[in-house]
Amino acid sequence: MRAVLTYAASVITGFLTGASLIIAIGAQNAFVLRQGLRREHVGIVIAICAISDAVLIAVGVAGIGFVSRLHPAALDVLRYGGAAYLVWFGLRSLRNARHSQGLRAGGGAAAGSVALTAVALTWLNPHVYLDTVLMLGSIANQHGNVGRWWFAAGAMVASLVWFSGLGLGARALAPKLSHPRTWQIIDVVVGVTMLVIAGLLVFS
Repeated sequence: MRAVLTYAASVITGFLTGASLIIAIGAQNAFVLRQGLRREHVGIVIAICAISDAVLIAVGVAGIGFVSRLHPAALDVLRYGGAAYLVWFGLRSLRNARHSQGLRAGGGAAAGSVALTAVALTWLNPHVYLDTVLMLGSIANQHGNVGRWWFAAGAMVASLVWFSGLGLGARALAPKLSHPRTWQIIDVVVGVTMLVIAGLLVFS
Protein backbone atom coordinates (compact mmCIF):
# COMPACT_ATOMS: atom_id res chain seq x y z
CA MET A 1 0.00 0.00 0.00
CA ARG A 2 2.84 2.34 0.88
CA ALA A 3 4.53 1.65 -2.46
CA VAL A 4 1.26 2.44 -4.29
CA LEU A 5 0.96 5.77 -2.49
CA THR A 6 4.59 6.57 -3.26
CA TYR A 7 4.15 5.89 -6.97
CA ALA A 8 0.86 7.81 -6.99
CA ALA A 9 2.70 10.78 -5.48
CA SER A 10 5.33 10.48 -8.22
CA VAL A 11 2.63 10.48 -10.91
CA ILE A 12 0.93 13.54 -9.42
CA THR A 13 4.22 15.40 -9.04
CA GLY A 14 5.16 14.52 -12.61
CA PHE A 15 1.78 15.68 -13.87
CA LEU A 16 1.96 19.03 -12.04
CA THR A 17 5.60 19.65 -12.97
CA GLY A 18 5.03 18.74 -16.61
CA ALA A 19 1.87 20.84 -16.82
CA SER A 20 3.59 23.85 -15.27
CA LEU A 21 6.38 23.71 -17.85
CA ILE A 22 4.14 22.95 -20.84
CA ILE A 23 1.43 25.59 -20.41
CA ALA A 24 3.77 28.57 -20.41
CA ILE A 25 2.92 30.89 -23.32
CA GLY A 26 5.01 30.05 -26.36
CA ALA A 27 5.03 29.59 -30.11
CA GLN A 28 4.06 25.91 -29.88
CA ASN A 29 0.94 26.60 -27.80
CA ALA A 30 -0.05 29.49 -30.06
CA PHE A 31 0.26 27.21 -33.09
CA VAL A 32 -1.84 24.45 -31.52
CA LEU A 33 -4.48 27.01 -30.58
CA ARG A 34 -4.50 28.49 -34.07
CA GLN A 35 -4.96 25.07 -35.67
CA GLY A 36 -7.76 24.33 -33.22
CA LEU A 37 -9.52 27.56 -34.11
CA ARG A 38 -9.22 26.73 -37.81
CA ARG A 39 -10.13 23.05 -37.22
CA GLU A 40 -7.31 22.14 -39.54
CA HIS A 41 -5.22 18.99 -38.97
CA VAL A 42 -5.77 19.33 -35.22
CA GLY A 43 -5.29 15.61 -34.53
CA ILE A 44 -1.94 15.55 -36.33
CA VAL A 45 -0.68 18.58 -34.45
CA ILE A 46 -1.76 17.19 -31.07
CA ALA A 47 -0.17 13.82 -31.82
CA ILE A 48 3.13 15.36 -32.91
CA CYS A 49 3.38 17.60 -29.85
CA ALA A 50 2.34 14.94 -27.31
CA ILE A 51 4.42 12.11 -28.80
CA SER A 52 7.46 14.38 -29.14
CA ASP A 53 7.16 15.36 -25.49
CA ALA A 54 6.82 11.72 -24.45
CA VAL A 55 9.96 10.75 -26.38
CA LEU A 56 11.96 13.67 -24.98
CA ILE A 57 10.80 12.97 -21.42
CA ALA A 58 11.74 9.28 -21.75
CA VAL A 59 15.15 10.22 -23.14
CA GLY A 60 15.66 12.64 -20.26
CA VAL A 61 14.69 10.08 -17.60
CA ALA A 62 16.82 7.30 -19.10
CA GLY A 63 19.75 9.56 -20.00
CA ILE A 64 20.01 11.35 -16.68
CA GLY A 65 19.77 8.01 -14.88
CA PHE A 66 22.62 6.60 -17.01
CA VAL A 67 24.81 9.62 -16.30
CA SER A 68 24.08 9.42 -12.57
CA ARG A 69 25.17 5.76 -12.47
CA LEU A 70 28.48 6.65 -14.12
CA HIS A 71 29.01 9.74 -11.99
CA PRO A 72 26.89 9.65 -8.78
CA ALA A 73 27.76 13.25 -7.92
CA ALA A 74 26.18 14.36 -11.20
CA LEU A 75 22.71 13.85 -9.72
CA ASP A 76 23.44 16.32 -6.92
CA VAL A 77 24.70 18.85 -9.44
CA LEU A 78 21.55 18.38 -11.49
CA ARG A 79 19.38 18.61 -8.37
CA TYR A 80 20.70 22.01 -7.35
CA GLY A 81 21.04 23.21 -10.92
CA GLY A 82 17.48 22.12 -11.58
CA ALA A 83 16.25 23.85 -8.44
CA ALA A 84 17.97 27.07 -9.55
CA TYR A 85 16.31 26.77 -12.95
CA LEU A 86 12.91 26.21 -11.32
CA VAL A 87 13.37 29.27 -9.12
CA TRP A 88 14.26 31.34 -12.19
CA PHE A 89 11.30 29.90 -14.11
CA GLY A 90 8.93 30.53 -11.21
CA LEU A 91 10.08 34.11 -10.66
CA ARG A 92 9.82 34.77 -14.40
CA SER A 93 6.25 33.47 -14.42
CA LEU A 94 5.34 35.70 -11.47
CA ARG A 95 6.93 38.66 -13.24
CA ASN A 96 5.07 37.84 -16.45
CA ALA A 97 1.81 37.81 -14.49
CA ARG A 98 2.17 41.57 -14.11
CA HIS A 99 2.20 42.05 -17.88
CA SER A 100 0.24 39.09 -19.30
CA GLN A 101 -1.17 39.78 -22.76
CA GLY A 102 -3.02 36.54 -23.40
CA LEU A 103 -2.53 33.81 -25.95
CA ARG A 104 -3.69 34.70 -29.45
CA ALA A 105 -3.88 32.64 -32.62
CA GLY A 106 -1.52 33.99 -35.22
CA GLY A 107 -1.48 33.88 -38.92
CA GLY A 108 -0.27 31.08 -40.87
CA ALA A 109 1.32 28.08 -42.30
CA ALA A 110 -0.08 26.42 -45.42
CA ALA A 111 -2.10 23.26 -44.87
CA GLY A 112 0.61 21.06 -46.38
CA SER A 113 3.25 22.30 -43.94
CA VAL A 114 1.22 22.01 -40.73
CA ALA A 115 2.91 18.80 -39.58
CA LEU A 116 6.38 20.11 -40.47
CA THR A 117 5.70 23.32 -38.56
CA ALA A 118 4.57 21.36 -35.49
CA VAL A 119 7.76 19.26 -35.64
CA ALA A 120 9.95 22.34 -36.02
CA LEU A 121 8.29 24.23 -33.17
CA THR A 122 8.88 21.22 -30.92
CA TRP A 123 12.29 19.88 -31.89
CA LEU A 124 14.04 23.11 -32.88
CA ASN A 125 13.12 24.91 -29.68
CA PRO A 126 16.07 24.82 -27.23
CA HIS A 127 13.75 25.38 -24.26
CA VAL A 128 12.09 22.03 -25.01
CA TYR A 129 15.35 20.25 -24.22
CA LEU A 130 15.87 22.25 -21.04
CA ASP A 131 12.32 21.56 -19.86
CA THR A 132 11.72 17.96 -20.92
CA VAL A 133 15.14 16.32 -21.15
CA LEU A 134 17.19 18.13 -18.51
CA MET A 135 14.57 19.53 -16.11
CA LEU A 136 12.01 16.71 -16.03
CA GLY A 137 14.74 14.09 -16.39
CA SER A 138 16.67 15.37 -13.36
CA ILE A 139 13.55 15.78 -11.19
CA ALA A 140 12.26 12.33 -12.20
CA ASN A 141 15.47 10.68 -11.05
CA GLN A 142 14.92 11.98 -7.52
CA HIS A 143 12.01 9.50 -7.30
CA GLY A 144 14.07 6.33 -7.48
CA ASN A 145 14.69 3.79 -10.19
CA VAL A 146 11.02 2.79 -10.51
CA GLY A 147 9.37 5.98 -9.29
CA ARG A 148 11.08 8.06 -11.98
CA TRP A 149 9.06 6.28 -14.67
CA TRP A 150 5.82 6.93 -12.78
CA PHE A 151 6.87 10.58 -12.60
CA ALA A 152 7.57 10.50 -16.35
CA ALA A 153 4.16 8.94 -17.00
CA GLY A 154 2.50 11.78 -15.09
CA ALA A 155 4.41 14.37 -17.14
CA MET A 156 3.49 12.61 -20.39
CA VAL A 157 -0.20 12.56 -19.42
CA ALA A 158 -0.01 16.27 -18.61
CA SER A 159 1.36 16.94 -22.09
CA LEU A 160 -1.37 14.88 -23.78
CA VAL A 161 -4.13 16.47 -21.69
CA TRP A 162 -2.89 20.01 -22.32
CA PHE A 163 -2.42 19.73 -26.07
CA SER A 164 -5.68 17.82 -26.50
CA GLY A 165 -7.58 20.37 -24.46
CA LEU A 166 -5.96 23.31 -26.22
CA GLY A 167 -6.46 21.93 -29.73
CA LEU A 168 -9.87 20.27 -29.41
CA GLY A 169 -11.30 22.83 -27.03
CA ALA A 170 -9.93 25.86 -28.86
CA ARG A 171 -13.32 27.14 -29.97
CA ALA A 172 -14.66 27.19 -26.45
CA LEU A 173 -11.40 28.21 -24.78
CA ALA A 174 -10.36 30.95 -27.20
CA PRO A 175 -12.27 33.83 -25.56
CA LYS A 176 -10.84 32.94 -22.14
CA LEU A 177 -7.32 32.19 -23.36
CA SER A 178 -7.16 35.49 -25.19
CA HIS A 179 -7.98 37.41 -22.00
CA PRO A 180 -4.94 38.80 -20.11
CA ARG A 181 -6.54 38.12 -16.70
CA THR A 182 -6.70 34.38 -17.40
CA TRP A 183 -2.99 34.24 -18.18
CA GLN A 184 -2.18 36.32 -15.13
CA ILE A 185 -3.82 33.63 -13.00
CA ILE A 186 -2.07 30.85 -14.93
CA ASP A 187 1.31 32.59 -14.61
CA VAL A 188 0.85 33.00 -10.85
CA VAL A 189 -0.12 29.33 -10.41
CA VAL A 190 2.82 28.21 -12.56
CA GLY A 191 5.22 30.47 -10.67
CA VAL A 192 4.16 29.30 -7.22
CA THR A 193 4.19 25.65 -8.32
CA MET A 194 7.74 25.97 -9.67
CA LEU A 195 9.00 27.58 -6.45
CA VAL A 196 7.38 24.87 -4.30
CA ILE A 197 8.87 22.08 -6.44
CA ALA A 198 12.28 23.79 -6.27
CA GLY A 199 12.06 23.77 -2.48
CA LEU A 200 11.07 20.10 -2.42
CA LEU A 201 13.89 19.26 -4.80
CA VAL A 202 16.48 20.87 -2.52
CA PHE A 203 15.21 19.80 0.89
CA SER A 204 13.69 16.37 0.17
